[in-house]
Amino acid sequence: MKKKLPLLLLVPGLVLLIVFLVMPLLNILMPTVFDNGISLEKYIAFFKDEYYMKIFIRTLNIALTSAVVCIVLGVPTAYFISRCDKKWRSLLMACSIFPLLTNSVVRSFAWINILGRNGVINTLLMNMGIIEEPLKLLYTEFSILVGTIYLFLPLMIVTVVGAMENIDNDMMEAAESLGANRVIAFMKVILPMSLPGIIVGGVLVFTGALTAYTTPQLLGGNGNLVLATLIYQRAMTIGDWTGASVIATIMIVTTIIVIKVLNGIAARLDKRGEQNA
Repeated sequence: MKKKLPLLLLVPGLVLLIVFLVMPLLNILMPTVFDNGISLEKYIAFFKDEYYMKIFIRTLNIALTSAVVCIVLGVPTAYFISRCDKKWRSLLMACSIFPLLTNSVVRSFAWINILGRNGVINTLLMNMGIIEEPLKLLYTEFSILVGTIYLFLPLMIVTVVGAMENIDNDMMEAAESLGANRVIAFMKVILPMSLPGIIVGGVLVFTGALTAYTTPQLLGGNGNLVLATLIYQRAMTIGDWTGASVIATIMIVTTIIVIKVLNGIAARLDKRGEQNA
């Protein structure tokens, strides 16, 4: 009985996963594959369509760029926060988390006021005499990218801070005592040891950016569709639920592939670190 108890404890969780995760995913996948037999024609047609491929590439580009920029901006910020005194660390963490407490719609409208034709940036540039007419910053891929980075950067910072807090300061001191400056010590010691947190943060940002709907819809408009807004268009406007399911399945598979690639990169970097050691 004692041996079966751990298995019995897993049953409620497994039931929830099957009912609320596996079954909905199968409900999405089945109509796209089984059509008078097993067929992948709907997926082939998607990748042959230039319009859909343009949207797919745009979405992938925004998600990957957002993840890279969030890593570049988030890692130094997380390192600074993780090395502050506890009272300042708590304050800085609160400041980092605060944007997450604001609804994404509100944040998107704030960026509309900043990037619009009569927004803060255009007004400032025109008053300074740098430009003669307003720049088209809103309803572009650039505006989607800015809004997405702002949306998910706090998530990256919080994730990496959790990994860097567990790295002892003695590691940096040891590297510096062996002749490395702070930059080299950070690249050779802190960065490899915080790699798991960076990978997790990168995956979270990529997945969130790939599936985001509100920010691309409000900041990109109808002229810069991404996969999430395309799903809404196919399902709610056109009523093509099977087509929407095809796009949703492609998003899921793309996310899985990117996660596998990032894990592979992390594994290779860890092996290099072992060889160098």
